[in-house]
Amino acid sequence: MIRVKEVSVIGDDGEHLGTIPTEEALSMAEDRDMDLVEVAANSNPPVCRIMDYGKHKYKASKKAHEAKKNQKIVHVKEVKFRPNTDQHDFDFKLKHVQRFLENGDKAKVVIFFKGREIVHREFGQKVLERVAEQTEDIAVIEQTAKQEGRTLVMILAPKSFKTKKGSPSKNPKPAVDKAEEKTDVPETQAAPKKTSEETSTEAVVPNNES
Repeated sequence: MIRVKEVSVIGDDGEHLGTIPTEEALSMAEDRDMDLVEVAANSNPPVCRIMDYGKHKYKASKKAHEAKKNQKIVHVKEVKFRPNTDQHDFDFKLKHVQRFLENGDKAKVVIFFKGREIVHREFGQKVLERVAEQTEDIAVIEQTAKQEGRTLVMILAPKSFKTKKGSPSKNPKPAVDKAEEKTDVPETQAAPKKTSEETSTEAVVPNNES
């Protein structure tokens, strides 16, 4: 499949063998019971390497498998507040936000406005500011307050990602949505009929960079 007349060849030991006619390079690879693999097609002449291609593919597959084993699933947990949430409800829901962050998950804090409450957006803003202040030791603001329809949304990310067993994860990368789960979070312990929705979005994040 290498159609050029000559190539720049690198030996299986990493030694540069110079520019050689392609047929001669193929013979060299066959003599060593190896393959001639093009590694830089855009070079002039193209660069080829003498290697055991089957072994190379196996190592690459094994490396990818190991990287997948070290991936961590990151969730985006959603907790809803109201612009007029009282202190009891605020403290109750804040504990959920703190727990999510301490587990290494992100927290999506949502202020939901009903009816004409939307004209007093500043009340919702104050609730978000209180949440940010109460979690500043364990979180950073990944997305500042942003209006989405009748809601005001802020996203918090943990300062240090942790697994649920408490071991730290290094170099987290931006999350990629994979699935969604929904779990009801009670509005108050005294009023179980009111619920706050908690949404989990899965994302894969490597534990360690290779």
